[in-house]
Amino acid sequence: MDKVVNLNHVRKARARAEAATEAAANRVKHGRTGAEKTNDRREQQRRQALLDGARRQETEKP
Repeated sequence: MDKVVNLNHVRKARARAEAATEAAANRVKHGRTGAEKTNDRREQQRRQALLDGARRQETEKP
């Protein structure tokens, strides 16, 4: 026979795992130096400028 599983334990374990992954993501996101943040912003602006430069110009139709 299969083991009896307490669903409350499973639910709480899943919640703990999700909280741990969110905490890890927040550590990566917020645990950076000012220079790293500045470099990331500069890179994002460069990518956005490249994308805007490649955008098609729409002409008005009469």
